[in-house]
Amino acid sequence: MSQTVKQLLEDTVQKDWIDYNGHMTDSAYAIVFSMAVDRLMIELGITVDFRNQYHYSIYTLETHLVFIKEAHEGQGLRVTIQLLDYDAKRLHAFFVMENDKGDRLATSEQMLMGMDMNEGRPAPFPPSIKTRIENMANDYQSHPMPNEAGRKIGIRKKQ
Repeated sequence: MSQTVKQLLEDTVQKDWIDYNGHMTDSAYAIVFSMAVDRLMIELGITVDFRNQYHYSIYTLETHLVFIKEAHEGQGLRVTIQLLDYDAKRLHAFFVMENDKGDRLATSEQMLMGMDMNEGRPAPFPPSIKTRIENMANDYQSHPMPNEAGRKIGIRKKQ
């Protein structure tokens, strides 16, 4: 694992995440990536106490999941993050899910937005959070853009 990505989550594929095909259901991949966003918020300092005190959180605006390989019950998982970009209110994050052998299982590219929970509106990151985001961004400066980032969905027409 590169030093320019940060591991956020380690877990095991749960029995109730398995579908009728015998592997992890697509909704379970989304759950795992959502758990990774929760861990990201904690890494940035947006804890339960912070949310209660400042009425500030991060919401997911958009996500793009790419399924690469099947995950099976009992298999170890880990999720890493690479911060691709940010501004005063938004984070463009790229998450990679790997199995315990280091095989890529899925990726999730996400646009996250800082939110004032009282107003229900986007709001700039508080100074302490912004500093942690800047530090995270500095850690990822030299890491190349992932191949799956920026992809669009469509059916290619034969010419």
